[in-house]
Amino acid sequence: MPPPGTGPLRARRNPVTPSSGPVLAFERVCVRFGDTEILRSVSAEVADASVTVLAGPSGSGKTTLLRLCNRLEIPTGGTVRFRGEDLSRLDPQTLRRRVGMVFQRPTLFAGTIGENFAVAATADTATYERHLALVGLPTDWLDRPADDLSGGEAQRACLARTLLTGPEVLLMDEPTSSLDPAATRTLEELGVQLAHTGLAVLWVSHDLAQVRRIADACIVLQDGRVADAAGARAYLADRGDTGDAGDTDVTGRPGGHGSDGRGGREEQGEGRTG
Repeated sequence: MPPPGTGPLRARRNPVTPSSGPVLAFERVCVRFGDTEILRSVSAEVADASVTVLAGPSGSGKTTLLRLCNRLEIPTGGTVRFRGEDLSRLDPQTLRRRVGMVFQRPTLFAGTIGENFAVAATADTATYERHLALVGLPTDWLDRPADDLSGGEAQRACLARTLLTGPEVLLMDEPTSSLDPAATRTLEELGVQLAHTGLAVLWVSHDLAQVRRIADACIVLQDGRVADAAGARAYLADRGDTGDAGDTDVTGRPGGHGSDGRGGREEQGEGRTG
């Protein structure tokens, strides 16, 4: 695979060398909407150049935590850091180009794919075509109306549009929840490949079989809190339809993607255990 910022991906605005430090860090983060506490003193880290999955029951706060990462939500307590900097001190628009997001449902604008790409970044036709190829879409589709795309095609076009901004982090909010199995596997493989290039991918999922396929690390949320190691193991194992979760490393740091496409995996409990 090419190093970060080369090959089919557009060069990042702020090229970085993946390091052992976290790209995102949550420090005792709380979110409250009125009288409802959504996140309760959440502390966790997201490593660079890897796929970290946010898992947990519905209503546990996964999407809220994800949206904190590019200031679509604001914490009512604690601190969220991006490469060590407090997000509250960063310009939101600049941040959202460095920390891109793909939503649960495709959000293409009216017009052609090429017009959608132009909203994200001004570039030549060859660059747009490379991004179509990167997500597995035909390179001659720039003039294709966005309304003509299937759900899976539209989601891949949204991913390509996000990648045109040269993000360092990719936020994925259950991006396969409305896709068929073939489109789901295509998007999963793209996420893993992007992590190979140096991107940090933070992916929300309810599908524990998917967690096993793509995750280098897993943060399990329960009732707005990060589950401890025992709770994380129990959540991942207590799913009769998704097989055994016993191969997940709950103590080591993320191992990154090995030669077989998967590395060591980790669930995060209260803080880090490795």
